[in-house]
Amino acid sequence: MATSGKPFLRALRGEACERPPFWLMRQAGRYLPEYRAMRAKAGSFLDLCFNPELAEEVTLQPLRRYGMDAAILFSDILVVPHALGQPLDYVEGEGPRLDPVRSAEDLARLSAERLHERLAPVYETVDRLSRSLPAETALIGFAGSPWTVACYMVEGGGSKEFAQVKAWAYRDPDGFSALIDMLVAATVDYLSAQIAAGAEAVQLFDSWAGVLPAPQFRRWVVEPTARIVTALRAGHPDVPVIGFPRGAGLLYAEYADATGVDALGLDTAVPPEWAALTLQTRLTVQGNLDPIMLVAGGEALSAAARNVLEALAGGPFVFNLGHGVVQSTPPKHVGQLAALLRAWPALS
Repeated sequence: MATSGKPFLRALRGEACERPPFWLMRQAGRYLPEYRAMRAKAGSFLDLCFNPELAEEVTLQPLRRYGMDAAILFSDILVVPHALGQPLDYVEGEGPRLDPVRSAEDLARLSAERLHERLAPVYETVDRLSRSLPAETALIGFAGSPWTVACYMVEGGGSKEFAQVKAWAYRDPDGFSALIDMLVAATVDYLSAQIAAGAEAVQLFDSWAGVLPAPQFRRWVVEPTARIVTALRAGHPDVPVIGFPRGAGLLYAEYADATGVDALGLDTAVPPEWAALTLQTRLTVQGNLDPIMLVAGGEALSAAARNVLEALAGGPFVFNLGHGVVQSTPPKHVGQLAALLRAWPALS
């Protein structure tokens, strides 16, 4: 039976909506000319993240164009290690650069003492958005999951092999646990503060979950996520949590069962038909159009979106991508997708 409320939140509560709600990971970003103008005005990426007025504006930009059912706070998963005291910079064309944390001595230089002070601008952005969003639009807060954030912290940036972080976790699991424990506590505090400021749901991004073998996946992805979900549910029982363990493959079902998340973000490689039979019977699923379909546009985009909808729209479902919008995406192709999604019941 349909219930009242925002469509996105209804879907996260397990309702199959006639028209599945939608939002897109990285829906605010470099593919939009208005974002590029705001980014230039801010001076640097971190300055943009920590300027509540500009971050609010960037969050609202895609909603004005496309009318998504949810807005996701504009920020970055690495503001947490930055707030813990790890030096962070963003190099144009290269991405984030951090002073690597690779030992107990390095870890001792970090502290959560000033976490909320340093992240106060983010909370202000959430508060502003809670008052400026359209009445029917939900507000999503987010954080990186401990494993993925640790990957950046230990590697000192992006990586292809993840050799440093995996070697530490494998060789010295007790020592590595100290970093994960710090990130679990900081993430709970960070997301709780976002919820207090007005976030109505939160998403945990575990972009590098898929680089671990199963036993390590359970220890460094599933267990920390379960602790975060348990703590958030104790303090905010009505706020749903979405988990996105990108690359989890056959471990998606185990992740869903063991972490207790309310909804499961699916990456591009997950067959929607399999997800309907194996995952959607457990919880709400979210995803999982290939972002490059938005680059392609045309009939290829429409056919791929219909395939996802035909497989998943009959159950609790939020339409999204299997990863974030890429920079080369033509804005008109996002408009094409939005129009198809809004018309879906008539097309089905």
